[in-house]
This record gives sequence, structure tokens and C-alpha cells, in this order.
Amino acid sequence: MSEIVIEEAKRCLNCKKPMCKEGCPVNTPINEVIQMFLSGNIMEAGEKLFENNPLSIVCSLVCPHEDQCEGHCVLGRKGSPVKVGSIENYISEYYIKFIDNKPIKSINKKIAIIGSGPAGICIAIMLAAKGYDITIFEAHDNIGGVLRYGIPEFRLPKSILEKLKEKLISMGIKIRPNILIGSVITVDDIFRDGYKAIFIGTGVWRPRPLGIKGETFGNVHYAIDYLKNPESYKLGDRVCVIGAGNVAMDVARTAIRNGSRNVSIMYRGGLNNISAKELEVEYAKIDGVKFELFKKPTEIVDEGVKYTRTESVKVDEEKEKIVEIEGSEDIFEVDSVIIAIGQGPRANIVSNTRGIDVNGFGLIEADEFGRTTREGVFASGDVVTGAKTVVEAVRTSKKVAQAIDEYVTSCSN
Repeated sequence: MSEIVIEEAKRCLNCKKPMCKEGCPVNTPINEVIQMFLSGNIMEAGEKLFENNPLSIVCSLVCPHEDQCEGHCVLGRKGSPVKVGSIENYISEYYIKFIDNKPIKSINKKIAIIGSGPAGICIAIMLAAKGYDITIFEAHDNIGGVLRYGIPEFRLPKSILEKLKEKLISMGIKIRPNILIGSVITVDDIFRDGYKAIFIGTGVWRPRPLGIKGETFGNVHYAIDYLKNPESYKLGDRVCVIGAGNVAMDVARTAIRNGSRNVSIMYRGGLNNISAKELEVEYAKIDGVKFELFKKPTEIVDEGVKYTRTESVKVDEEKEKIVEIEGSEDIFEVDSVIIAIGQGPRANIVSNTRGIDVNGFGLIEADEFGRTTREGVFASGDVVTGAKTVVEAVRTSKKVAQAIDEYVTSCSN
């Protein structure tokens, strides 16, 4: 692996106008980092990556590089782009093993971070670096949010999150696991205890149901629940995953890795309608996942999934729509069904807090700097935008962390 990384790094042209940087949502200075790496300054390279993006080690594995840094590399115009993700991962993995215990000057101002997903981790690190006294409140037993409980081990090793946890603790950040804010402890309680600001980054953990008959049966599960601990599920040999996004691909590939031999994805459209990234679909096929296309689920029964066949019909020269074919009902026999059609936010915080507005989907309303409709409360990440990429959460977090710092500073003057 190290030989490949070095070879790829040497291919970098160190462009004066690095398109790879422009293609990255957080403007990672990858050309500068590569030159540091080749000069033998791997720690400095790792520090530069971390300061720009505290989740660099995560993004190097889960980002859609083909659409971002690598997709903008000039070498990709006529050949193969530099494998930026592999280089970034090698450097970040090396750097994160070393805990820097430089003293941080405390400013004795408390800030609460609710949720330790990508947004929460980033903002906690950025504000702790400025001297704030940070406490993370996490509903699960460990940090990471969707990184730990929504992305399979084969895509993102949990050991990485343990290293990030060590980093948080080394910066003086306190972590309270297994605490669901909104029921026992409320936002008002947190402000009562002297916190100057609160950040909400609780993600989207409420599964979206299909709304068809049979959804309560014992052989039916939701993707976001299954991915939390797939080893605890006994799915049987034949599994049907309903949905066609990246999460559906993760679920199907995880089910195969946990012993289910015949795993199929059922989707009402065709391959060109699938919302999952093309690379994720290809990996699913390589792993042995089958695709049951142009089939719309209508009911779940003990024997499997009842469905109606569909077809794509042209509306005009540019648009097509999926329509059902009359009299085409049939049953797809499986042992278990996993529904993967999306998630929404839980309401435990907003239902127990005055002044925080949500939209029609239950997502918290916040401006581009994370300011909600209640003073001193900020929010970003999936709980505001719905499910997005990790790097998008990082991009927004940089602006929100700055806004929180400016708010607390202005209130203290």
C-alpha cells in the first residue's frame, strides 16, 4: 500500500492553480500536503490536513472522490487522476496515532454539543482549540453518530473513531454517553447550568416507513436500525432490501458479509434511476448483490414481498415517469425484508424546547451559519439538511463554529 501511495504522490503535478483543491468542498490543500509528504514532513502534512478538516481521516475513506478532488485532477482529463483519497488516508492515519498534548489556554466558557456525529465532532474540536470548555452529550454508548452506527465496518473501521475519541479527550473535551437530551435533561437545563451556547447535531435516526401492509411483521427491519448492530439480526438466507440509495447498498453488502447468501435490492425503477453512486452499485454487484428492478412493493407477507411490475414511460423528449403495469402482481419470496428508503430527525429535543422552529419534514430551521430561531442555539448537519455527505457536514461546521465563537464573544462584551 505504501509503495502505491508514494507512486501516486509522485504523479502530482503540484499545479499553480490546483483544481483538486477547488473540487473539494472544504478546499483541502492536497497539492501542498503531497509536497510536504514527499519531503519527509508527514507530521506537518497530517497537521495541515487535520486543521483544515478534523475528519480528514474519515473523508479520505468515505468521500465520493471521483466527484470531488480526484474528479477535478487535471491528469484525469486524458488518463487516471492522482488517487488523492489514498494519499490523504495514509497521511491522516499516521498523524492521528500521535496525540498532541500542547496546552490550550482555557477561556472558561462552557458550550454544549448535542450529538457526536460528523458535525458535532468537528465543532467540538474547533471550539476546544479556541479554549472553550466543551461537553458532548451523546445518545448512544459511543461517539461517532452515523460514522459509527450508519457506515459499515468494511467502509470505515471503528478503530478510527477510537483514535478520534482519544483526540477529543486529549483536548479536554468531556463526553457524556447514553444521554438523550430532551427527556431527562432539556435545553433549558443546559442554559440554566451556565452554558453560553448549544449546538445541535443529532442527525436523522428515525426510519422512514413504506406505509404498506405487513410492515410490523417480525421479519421486517429498517436500515438505520440494522446497521447499528447487524450481528444481532438473524435474517436468514434470502434477504430483500427495499430502496436504491447508498444506504441500501451498504445494507445489502453488510447482510452478505453476515451470512445471508441471497441478497437482492428491490426498486421500482431501473438502473439509471438509482440514486446510489455508480461506484457503490458496482461494489454491490461485485459482492454478489442482485437487483430486482421495475418492481414496486405493495405488501409484505410472511412469505416475502408482494409487488407490482412497473415500466418507464416517456412523458416528453426529456422526461420519463415510472408507471405500474396492471395485472402484473407477483410475490418475491424471502426470509427477511429491510426497508432503506430514508430517515428523518427525532423530535425529542424540539418537542421539549420552546423557540426552536422546524420545517414540514421535522428538520431544524437554521441559517447558513447554523443560527436557529432560538438565541444561543445553533444546529447543522443532517438534522438541518437531511442526510448529506460527511464532507458537507465538515464544510458547514467550519462556518457554524466561527458563528458560535462570535456569538459567545459578543455576549461577553
